[in-house]
Amino acid sequence: MPCMVKFFPKLSKEEQVMSRVGKQPIGIPEKAKVTYKDRVITVEGEKGKLTRTVNPAVDLDIKDNVITVTMEKENRNNLALQGLTRSLVNNMVIGVSKGFERKLEINGIGYRAEAKGKSVVFNIGYSQPISFDLPNGISAEVDKSIITLTGIDKELLGRTAASIRKLRPPEPYKGKGIKYVEERIQRKAGKTGTK
Repeated sequence: MPCMVKFFPKLSKEEQVMSRVGKQPIGIPEKAKVTYKDRVITVEGEKGKLTRTVNPAVDLDIKDNVITVTMEKENRNNLALQGLTRSLVNNMVIGVSKGFERKLEINGIGYRAEAKGKSVVFNIGYSQPISFDLPNGISAEVDKSIITLTGIDKELLGRTAASIRKLRPPEPYKGKGIKYVEERIQRKAGKTGTK
């Protein structure tokens, strides 16, 4: 019986890029304050405060207003976690300093939205208006057919935008519905009557 030898492939280009992302240091802005204790990182800034628990496979090193993500053991799984943790912490720093925004567009005759306090009321072709309650930390502004969502937590902002889009996803024939401003809808030709 021939001897089976396992060859471990080299890191792919995507994994090499990911490892480079994980090794990049994160600069802390002047008005931001970062504390790291018991595997919990807290970032405070002009816009607010965010907290996140760090995976045990990676660790954070904070020196001279710079955050560096290090691995406990070097393997592929930890390499991915290093890149992920670096991106999450960087988003926290950007969020409390500048904030994030996501824009959605409503298309359709008679389709509209109106911001009312902590909720957005949608008239999007259903028999009743839909009231969407915004989570804490997310605010919305409506200008004609454009809904602008803002917040300091990029993950929560993305989830909120996806939930709003799900209320009436854009259909492929006339493009009616709610879509991201930068999103392109692949249009389909409508059915033609037989002669």
